[in-house]
Amino acid sequence: MEIDLSKFNKDADNAQEQINILKERLSELKQHIKNKSVRSTDDPDLNKVITENIKLKHRLTILNRAITAQSMNVQPRDETRMQSITDIITDTFSSAIAAAFPDITDPPVVIALSGSNPKFGDYQCNSAMPLANIYKQLGKRIAPRDIGQKIIENVQPHELIEKLEVAGPGFINIFISKNYGTKSLATIFEYGVRPPSISKRHRVLVDFSSPNIAKEMHVGHLRSTIIGESICRLLEYLGHNVIRINHVGDWGTQFGMLIAHLKDKFPNYSVESPTISDLQAFYKESKNRFDEDEEFKKRAYASVVKLQSFDPEHKKAWELICDVSRKEFQKIYDRLDVRLTERGESFYQTRMESIVKELDAAGFLELDDGRKVMWGDGTIPMTIVKSDGGFTYDTSDIAAIKHRLYEEKADWLIYVTDAGQATHFQILFGCAKRIGLLDERIHRVDHVGFGVVLGEDKKKFKTRSGDTIRLLDLLDEGLKRALEKLKEKERDKVLTPEELKEAQESVAYGCIKYADLSHNRNHEYVFSFDKMLDDKGNTAVYLLYAFTRIKSIARNANFTAEKIKELSKTHQISLEHEKEWKLGKVLLRFPDVLLKITRDLCLHHLCEYVYEVATTFSEFYDNCYCIEKDSSGDIVRVNYGRILLTEATALVLEQGFYILGLKPVSKM
Repeated sequence: MEIDLSKFNKDADNAQEQINILKERLSELKQHIKNKSVRSTDDPDLNKVITENIKLKHRLTILNRAITAQSMNVQPRDETRMQSITDIITDTFSSAIAAAFPDITDPPVVIALSGSNPKFGDYQCNSAMPLANIYKQLGKRIAPRDIGQKIIENVQPHELIEKLEVAGPGFINIFISKNYGTKSLATIFEYGVRPPSISKRHRVLVDFSSPNIAKEMHVGHLRSTIIGESICRLLEYLGHNVIRINHVGDWGTQFGMLIAHLKDKFPNYSVESPTISDLQAFYKESKNRFDEDEEFKKRAYASVVKLQSFDPEHKKAWELICDVSRKEFQKIYDRLDVRLTERGESFYQTRMESIVKELDAAGFLELDDGRKVMWGDGTIPMTIVKSDGGFTYDTSDIAAIKHRLYEEKADWLIYVTDAGQATHFQILFGCAKRIGLLDERIHRVDHVGFGVVLGEDKKKFKTRSGDTIRLLDLLDEGLKRALEKLKEKERDKVLTPEELKEAQESVAYGCIKYADLSHNRNHEYVFSFDKMLDDKGNTAVYLLYAFTRIKSIARNANFTAEKIKELSKTHQISLEHEKEWKLGKVLLRFPDVLLKITRDLCLHHLCEYVYEVATTFSEFYDNCYCIEKDSSGDIVRVNYGRILLTEATALVLEQGFYILGLKPVSKM
């Protein structure tokens, strides 16, 4: 019984019709098997029918996925952008392995980058050995090399793949096509460095930075702010709808003492706005009074109750304090080029009241030594109501997760906080699942934890006196060190004052951000300006200098952006020389790197990638001339294909820099 599977259109629009045809055919096959009087596996006719039955089931699975994808708003493949090479190879080999070994359910598809030696190909399919082990467990011995050969025989032609070969015990070396590379990189000049296609556009809420009102931002806020901003930039670039939330601490006991102190120090505050020039000093004064003066403490507690009852006078005092603090935060956010929407704990006050009633009525709350707690799936409960009737951070987090999923309609929540809060978020997510707020079938939640920042003594980063380092002081020190570095290289003699200031800020803020992001966020790292400002190795300074040099090549050949776009219509990017092709293949991996980060939310992958682009470009430039000049310095020849490769490199780097928060400058 011959079945021509090629007639089934792969397009998801026709998938349902195809499924109906397949189901009908599958039913016929099942009946045919049932009617067979011989059940021996020696019967070739029966074996053929069984094999076709397995193939049809596999095809049904693929088409069902297509229907599901279509219902989830999957974006069609877009030829105007670079595609994920790993995804293409994985899809191609998934189909080949399923066709070659239809009797294996969910066969392993293992795709990896090859090593540095180009003779072993660009990518590898390493599925042969795991498949051989599966057959061994089934009592059937097949040599991995034979499995590799059979996979190759079932690989359908694809413009990406130049050739395939089995190596060693069964590794399949995959060589990608230069023609494909040329065509893919050409999209950069016509459409820009567009993001890869994604299967679904999510509504993502990212909770990051989160300082406390009336307290200065310190080095402890650095990582959350930098990591959160880059995650937002990446997800926005990929096409997701991102909500950036600054969950500030603006509701609690400290506001009682601050308001009580404000009333004593500025009794006229309701009609005349006081000038609190140093909010940190103001906070310390009120805290000292709270700790030492029992009468003041009583008034502070009374002020908290009035504030949380939304008493107009107390609310005005609270707003005044919040405004002063907010302006100070914004100075730092402006310098770091960070965008946030503030939504403090106060926003959830009425929602906390509502959810406590709901949880109580549904029987989720239990009394424990006067407090009301809720259990998730762990050994530690959440405290929802304190013994004095007050709410906690747990209460606001439960109210917030409900608001974010059901009022904001987010289907992906990302919390960027230090790793020390991992247990809290495990409990939060467990409780949210138990009470039915969080459904893992439709929601994704991530706690993006990170290690602490250490000083060069390998201890928690503090001032010499042991105080926490103010973030403002850290940024000022960065500016000072960056200027010293630029002057050391005598850049002040060739740059205008405006260009020097621009370069100073680019280096200062860029080196702080990059030093953070280039480390695996799960680990702690040592903060060292000396290392950050080194112009050798994987640092922002090296990359910014490299980018400026790359951009200067086309400029020196008198090519504007418009002229390069015109050039791309008449000339192809050059990938013939081994160093050209090596650089081209690195550029083609940009989509894969971005998609990888969406899975683990670790930005160091992108840092490693942009550094690889810069160093590979350096290899290319050392071996391949772009512009030839005579002894008098006049241009005698320009290699247009290499100018295009140079500009493509700059554009990919620039997009990577944007995601990382680096601001390259044209002159450095």
